[in-house]
Amino acid sequence: MSRISQEDVGRCDFIDVLEEAVTRGRPVAVQLREGETFIDQLLDVLTENGDEFAVFRQHDRVSIGEISAVSRPEPMRAP
Repeated sequence: MSRISQEDVGRCDFIDVLEEAVTRGRPVAVQLREGETFIDQLLDVLTENGDEFAVFRQHDRVSIGEISAVSRPEPMRAP
């Protein structure tokens, strides 16, 4: 997965990408609109009170609107 920006693909297609990441069970690199980045496994995408959320294994859930982009994390390189 290359870097996929929510602004480039639109909200609905971006949610589809997140749901595929849930199905594959692999970690994703997440970039939030405020600049924070992290790598975590996406467990679920859910709707609550009219807003969609991404639910992660180790991080708090995040409103989909706060996510700027996702990508496959860079592989660890041997020293």
